[in-house]
This record gives sequence, structure tokens and C-alpha cells, in this order.
Amino acid sequence: MKLAKSVLVLTMVLLLSVVSIAAEFDRRETLVVTGAAWGPPSTWNILIPNRHMGTAGLVYETLFSYNPLKKEYRPWLAESGEWISNNEYVIKLKKGLYWSDGQPLTADDVVFTYEIARNNPLYYSAVWEWLGSAVALNDYTVKFTFKEPHYAEWDKELYQRYIIPEHIWSKIPADELMTRTNAYPVGSGPYFYYEAGPDRMVWVRNDNWWGNNVFGKPKPKYIVDLVNVSNNITLGMLMKGEVDLSNNFIPGVERVKAAFGLKTWYEDEPYMLSWNTAKVYMNTKRPPMNDPKFRRALAFAINKDTIVDKVYGGLVQPANPTGLFGEGWLEYLNEDVVNEYGFYYDPAKAAQLLDEAGYVDVDGDGWRDMPDGSPIYLEIIVPRGWTDWMEAINVIANNANAVGVNLNAAFPDASVYDNNRFTLNFDMLIGNQTSTLTSTPFDYWNGVANSDIYGERRSNGNWGAYDNPELFTKIDQFNMTNDEAVKQELAAEIQKTLLIDMPAIPLWHNGLWAQYTENYWTNWPSADNPYGIPVTWDNAYQLGMIDVLIGIEPVR
Repeated sequence: MKLAKSVLVLTMVLLLSVVSIAAEFDRRETLVVTGAAWGPPSTWNILIPNRHMGTAGLVYETLFSYNPLKKEYRPWLAESGEWISNNEYVIKLKKGLYWSDGQPLTADDVVFTYEIARNNPLYYSAVWEWLGSAVALNDYTVKFTFKEPHYAEWDKELYQRYIIPEHIWSKIPADELMTRTNAYPVGSGPYFYYEAGPDRMVWVRNDNWWGNNVFGKPKPKYIVDLVNVSNNITLGMLMKGEVDLSNNFIPGVERVKAAFGLKTWYEDEPYMLSWNTAKVYMNTKRPPMNDPKFRRALAFAINKDTIVDKVYGGLVQPANPTGLFGEGWLEYLNEDVVNEYGFYYDPAKAAQLLDEAGYVDVDGDGWRDMPDGSPIYLEIIVPRGWTDWMEAINVIANNANAVGVNLNAAFPDASVYDNNRFTLNFDMLIGNQTSTLTSTPFDYWNGVANSDIYGERRSNGNWGAYDNPELFTKIDQFNMTNDEAVKQELAAEIQKTLLIDMPAIPLWHNGLWAQYTENYWTNWPSADNPYGIPVTWDNAYQLGMIDVLIGIEPVR
């Protein structure tokens, strides 16, 4: 009851806030977005992973940006970067960089960004397991020397590590580094903190941003980021033109798209770009999920097309059996491996594989039993309220039931789901964590299969605790070579192993949910005009959203 009342209060606050936005801000220079924030803004501390959306990208910047559609790196704070030997990488910064308080941004700030993680337990301190040193050669040049170069991880590091000002953070005591709320942060990016409230975060343009003369000046003076309440309310605001960009999942958007002038990336299905891969993770520590034959048989039992067409109405695309998608990943897709070992919907084949593995109905109750005759009772979970995933696992459970596997769908609260995921307290679950599109398929493979499976609270993927040291070694080898021929060979072996052992079943690609209106802003990016990517989620501004802020135009 308390939760329902709090949602109702927040809903009323949000509806009133739309009125206040119109009164307080000139809509001709204000961009209203939603879909990223799921709670009131409370911290802008870039040293923790759960800072308010936009802090990374709008305030703090990276050395490079990365366009996942073109597999293209673009120097941002950096002027250039190159490997000068097998274990040395040199960054040259642009000249004329400065922080929002007027202080110059130099190589010392880049070095400090890494040194503070060496000397304190921050979320990215693990980089020092393979980084040896970061040294400023002059005001504009930094040389990184690696104890053990992790090329794939470093490729991602270049556009994921936010550079922080030494003259600010060096004065903060070590025990406060992760507790400071850091309101009104000093960064190098195109926007400042303007105001925050229970229903919104407001950013204001930094008209002295160093990048204005390099990339172009962002058009919106203000960005109002509204806290999410419900998809229905967001859809209503989109239809009224009160929200310019929504990064929410809006079921049925195809039905209202034409009637209300909503814009999406594609004009027709699937409407949205793909953003990550949703997979069935199976707890390999519990029978029968500890049997790769059972796991592979289940893959043939699931009808991905039903999920894509009936649950999502064509808003998503079915996953490749390898889980790979996007330019940077698909260049390593091995079609021969997929043709030989890939799976597809074939319940007869699923039943045959189960029979051959000894999973048959021993007691005549209509359900398959373990090879030793003991019954099978399984559960697949997703968080309550995630309506698309809830419908998806109903489809999965029905498909499994159709081949005699007693699998039931359950919907715990999100906090319980997360705790069960971290502590291996589940049979099966849907997960898309660690599979967001990046510059290298290493990130996907390392999320599906890595050696971080023995702690009490695992946090680095491999939710089913799949244990295969030989595969882990191949994934690490892919990470630690720059030889493309070797990488292709390793990629084929990795895909083959994952398809045979099937620790996770890739089913669909969640979309980069993005719906936009043209009441106040036009020239939105699309498949026909792909100059940027309209996404306000965390860590995504440097993937193309800054380009959107520069490229959109106010409606005259």
C-alpha cells in the first residue's frame, strides 16, 4: 500500500512538473527527456557506478567517443592514441581543453584519474591488475605501460573512463571519495548542474565548453530529465508532445506512432536499434541444468519468434544463436560454426535430445524425470513489473512444458531477483546484464563465461556459474592479442564451445528504446540520417547522444 501511494504521489508530482516546465523554461530551447532515471537525483559522484544519468557524458568526458553503428572511434579529449609497442600506448590530448571552472585540463588530470583508482578501491581499480603505469610526458602526452596488455578491454576503456580534475578530487579525503554527493560537479563537458528535484534533473548548457568550436554547440540550453513513473504516463506525455525524447519501453508504440507523429529509428519494424542480448541463464550448479545436453535441448524447445512477434509486437529482433550483433561484434561471427552447431525452434528435436540424454517420463505423470527417476520441478524468474520479460518467460515456460519439462514462471521483486542472481539462488532467469553493445565481443563472451564464479556475491556476469577453464583461457587470449587472424580463430572456437555447452540461451535483442516528437525539436537521427544515437542511459552519451544534442534543430 505504501508503495502504491508513493507511486501515486510521484505521478502527481510528475504531471505537475510538466506544467512547471512550460512555465519555467522556454520550450524552444529546452529538451525534455525521460527513460533513464528511475529515482530522484541524489548523487553526481563520478567515482561510483550509480551516479545520476548524464553526469557521465554531459559533465565528465572520455578520451574518445565510439559510434557502435559504424565501429568508429573519434578522438574527444584526446587528439590521438596509438600503440607504440606491444605494451605501451600513448595518448596525445587536444590543446585548449579546460574544466568548467576555467582551470586547464592536462595530462596530469588523465594520470590522476587512473592513480586515484590505484590508491583507492574504486569500481574501476581492477584496471591496475594489468596496467603497470600511467606517466605524463608533458602537458599533453600520457604514456600507459602495461604489465599484461588487455587490448580488448583497453579499447573499451578509451571511451568508458571519465577524466576527472585533479585540483578538485585530490583535496577530497580517501574515506569520502565514494560518499560525496558531488552536487554542482566540475567537469569538462557541455553541460552544468542547474537544479534537481524529486521528479527531475535539469542541466544547463556550458556556453564556454571547449568543444563548441571543435564539434559544434549543443542546441538545447536546458535538458530536463524527468524521473520515470510508468510507461502509460510516458506514452501520454509523448502523445501530447510534452516529452521530446523517451528512452522507455513503450509497448504498442507502432499503433500510436503514425497517429501522434512519434519518430523512431526505423520507420517500420523493428522500429528500434538493438542494444543488448536477453538470454536464459541456467544455474549449472543444479541438476539438470548442470548437464549441457539438457541445456542444449532446451534451446531447441524455445520459440524466439513468438517472443518477438507476440510479446514485443515486432519491436525487437531475434538473437543470433551466438548472441552477437552490431558491427563491432559481427565481424567475428563465424557462420560455419553457426550452421553446424546453432540452434533453432524445433520441439521434435528438443524432445529427441531429451530422450537421448535420459530425461524421460518414468512415472507416467506427463512430465520428464531425471535419468535416475527423480522428478524435475524448475522455475524461471524475472523481476515483477517488467511486463515484457514476464510475458517472455511465460512463453518459455509453455514451450518447455510442451516438450515435457516442468518449468514454471515466477516474478519476485527486483531486489529479490538481483539477490538470487548474485547468490545463485535460482534455476533459470532472463538476464541482459554485461551484454550491451560495445566495441568488442570480448565483453559479451566475458559476461557469459568468466572465472568470477566462486565468491558469495558475483557481479561480473556468468550468472549460471558455468565453469570451463579452457574456454576462459581462450576468451582471455582473445583479449590479449592484436593479431586479427588469431582473434578470428579464437572467436570461432569460443562460439563453438558456447553453442555446444549452452550455458546461456540467447533469445532476443532488447531495443534501444527511443521515441521522439517534433513539436519543439526536429532533425532527429534515424536509419536514414544516422549522425548520432538518441539514448540518455548511463555511459551512453559518448556513444552518440552528444552528437544528437548538437544535431537536432529547434522547430521554427
